[in-house]
Amino acid sequence: MSATIPSHLPRRLTISLWDFSWYTMTQPGEPFADLDEAFAQAEARGYNTVRICAMPRILFTDSGPRSGPLRFASLGGDFGQRTRWYNCKGGAVLDGHRHLLHLFRAAKRHNCFIILSSWEYQQSPSFLAAPDLFQELVQVPPAERFLALARSMGQLVTFVKEHGLADRIAYVELHNEVDVSRLREVAQPDQDPIAAQKPYLEEAITVLRAQHPDVLITTSYARPRLYRLQDVAQNAQVAHSHLYVYGVLGALFEAVGLRAPTEPFPTATARALLRPDAPSFEEWKPPAGEEWRLEATLVNRRLFYIHDWVDPVKWDLWLYEHYPAYREAMRQEIRLRLEAISSSIPNFLIVPKMASTWP
Repeated sequence: MSATIPSHLPRRLTISLWDFSWYTMTQPGEPFADLDEAFAQAEARGYNTVRICAMPRILFTDSGPRSGPLRFASLGGDFGQRTRWYNCKGGAVLDGHRHLLHLFRAAKRHNCFIILSSWEYQQSPSFLAAPDLFQELVQVPPAERFLALARSMGQLVTFVKEHGLADRIAYVELHNEVDVSRLREVAQPDQDPIAAQKPYLEEAITVLRAQHPDVLITTSYARPRLYRLQDVAQNAQVAHSHLYVYGVLGALFEAVGLRAPTEPFPTATARALLRPDAPSFEEWKPPAGEEWRLEATLVNRRLFYIHDWVDPVKWDLWLYEHYPAYREAMRQEIRLRLEAISSSIPNFLIVPKMASTWP
């Protein structure tokens, strides 16, 4: 996994996660209506890098750029409007390629860098106005998705280079959290998904590295098992792993019925934390005709219900009151995971994601 840090990059990347929001939340009053302002705010908070879903398969087919504008939507009605990431207004119409260049040029003006990733086999297609592209993505056989992503991402990087913006690329990930995305569908029921993905990921990374040897290439893992780190892609040039130290949050998730198919739902704890005007769980779903968005998100409908209807003061108070019992174990797990990954992969970069309100 040896890699040389490109000369244009700073020694340390301080990373702000912009995921798919940089193109789904662009309406007036939304966080990314003005990309220069968004970068200015990131700078003010001490960040020099943003990590995005670059939507490579949305912008490029296997053979070239897709044509036509991109039309975005919310999840429908009020559904998801109090759930972080999903509370976009909808209605934006963008030239996706031009918007990508706007992002890179704004990054250059603010001397910031961009990590290119993809959420296309996770949440991002759920924000498109129509399901056609989502259906196209899932119809690709699981074993072919890795190279399809590599081909599209390779074209995207070439597109950025052709516009003189390559020096804004921090590194490229084939996909975000491959072990919990639809890329895991390559595994048989009795297979570990990370082990099953390894040859496909390594092939795709090889293709991208050959096409763009001057760019660091990797993929992202949600939470690889520490005793099976040999199953991650061995030709990745950056070790990108999320920590997800749940601790007290995991206990709350279990108590409200998000960890297992607890019946009945919502649990007594969940009901005690809900707002008084919360509808029944059975009622809370996307409007008719928008149900496909739930399939596209890979997010359990229970989580939307809890996040949309919980009283945030009661939720935070539960975490505050129970945190002391988990504090030391959480800190030990952070140390353990950092030590295990850094000792197994010498040239590494870890992006900690300490699960605060999201799984």
